Amino acid sequence: MTRPELSIRSAALGDYQTNCYTVQSGEHLWVIDAGYQPAPLVQLIEEAGIAPEAIVLTHAHSDHIAGINEVLAKYPGTPIWIGSEEEDWLSDPNLNLSAFLGLSVTAPAASRLLNEGDVLTLGETTWNVLHTPGHSPGSKTFVCNQAPVAFVGDALFAGSIGRSDFPGCSHEQLLESIRTKLYTLPDETQVLCGHGPSTTIGQERNHNPFVQG
Repeated sequence: MTRPELSIRSAALGDYQTNCYTVQSGEHLWVIDAGYQPAPLVQLIEEAGIAPEAIVLTHAHSDHIAGINEVLAKYPGTPIWIGSEEEDWLSDPNLNLSAFLGLSVTAPAASRLLNEGDVLTLGETTWNVLHTPGHSPGSKTFVCNQAPVAFVGDALFAGSIGRSDFPGCSHEQLLESIRTKLYTLPDETQVLCGHGPSTTIGQERNHNPFVQG
């Protein structure tokens, strides 16, 4: 069986340099997160020449959702998918932390709520949904079944881990998510992070100083 072609492109958006992605399988495309100042992300979608089938959110902190409305202005009606635990965060600046920045980021209601064990389909690819809380209570990781790729949001970084000092965070829960969910993936799995460079599960399992044992 041949592996389906998968094209992933990224743009680091806004002051927080939030990595937001387009992922394409054939004539099917998702947006993974949509941060502040999303013009480069919209350009990636335009260059693909395909309207996105969904905006898939790793979590709902404002730097991952602030660009949703601009994507929707160009591609109205695009469904929004988010972890069920953070459904209300899209409409609440206090929950999504934009209020702490003196801003009021909101987005339309989600059309699909995601949970551990869900399987998503993009073209010829399927993606397992892992619940990986700690950085936020509804953080989700999306793992492709046809290619060694995982979108992890802000759970795990190259040589680091996500912050756990925000409301709703838990350092212990974050470490548990990494050890019991992410570190069980194959070593060669490419980790596409919410900030900074990509890495691999093997690299982090063997060398990440924040997650030991």
